[in-house]
Amino acid sequence: EKMGIFQGKKMKTKIIVIVGPTAVGKTALAIEVAKRFGGEVVSGDSQQVYRGLDIGTAKASPEEQAVVPHHLIDVREVTESYSAFDFVSEAKAAIEDIQSRGKLAIIAGGTGLYIQSLLEGYHLGGETPHEEILAYRTSLEPYSDEELAHLVEQAGLEIPQFNRRRAMRALEIAHFGQDLENQESPYEPLIICLDDERSQLYERINRRVDLMFEAGLLDEAKWLFDHYPDVQAAKGIGYKELFPYFRGEQTLEEASESLKQATRRFAKRQLTWFRNRMQVTFYQIGEPDVQDRILSQIEEFLDD
Repeated sequence: EKMGIFQGKKMKTKIIVIVGPTAVGKTALAIEVAKRFGGEVVSGDSQQVYRGLDIGTAKASPEEQAVVPHHLIDVREVTESYSAFDFVSEAKAAIEDIQSRGKLAIIAGGTGLYIQSLLEGYHLGGETPHEEILAYRTSLEPYSDEELAHLVEQAGLEIPQFNRRRAMRALEIAHFGQDLENQESPYEPLIICLDDERSQLYERINRRVDLMFEAGLLDEAKWLFDHYPDVQAAKGIGYKELFPYFRGEQTLEEASESLKQATRRFAKRQLTWFRNRMQVTFYQIGEPDVQDRILSQIEEFLDD
């Protein structure tokens, strides 16, 4: 009898999404969640798709990947490009595959644009120019809340309880026409955002960069510099900052410092994105019992 309510309304797929700035511990948590709830991890990262770029992208190690299956890692050659559009189509296919085997899909990564595009249900058929939508969205990013509110007003749009996410969505719909309106996401996500006290986070980032150098980052970056200096993959943080050193324009120490600084700035931008653009539950990783609290929130969400 209970089934009656759901007839004609497709049940949404529950997925767990783990986001947060670089070096905050997303991979470790994703693996823990996967082990606990019978899940598989889908990488939500624009750089981990590239074969051969392992250290600078902080890919899950072969040992970690052996513990639980990982998807969307090593799916492109460094010479190939990769976009939010590619991510959405491939992540959807991965989630369906995981589902079909009765497993839980866990999206983990720090590329906000990709993850948001997946969750907001842009359909991949139809007439909508997805690359253009994403380019338009990126163009709205630098606007302050006030400026966005002004644009919304100019467009004659009404937004109950104004926030950035709603404002940008409304502007996109106005800009591209109503065919965006009814694209409902097939997912019901629980979005967990890991964060840490700023000075702690920066310390973690600096330490991670040092460990990357110990693990052989220089060789990886030099290979990219020698063979493919102009590809999209070479523009990622972790590689391009070392190119001035290879060209003899900086000392290794200067290049390493500039990599740390670029990574810290990137972490700040990531946090801004997750705070303003996605509905997330924040967890401070420095707090006691934080992992237990996350796991029990996930358990409630899945049982609900």
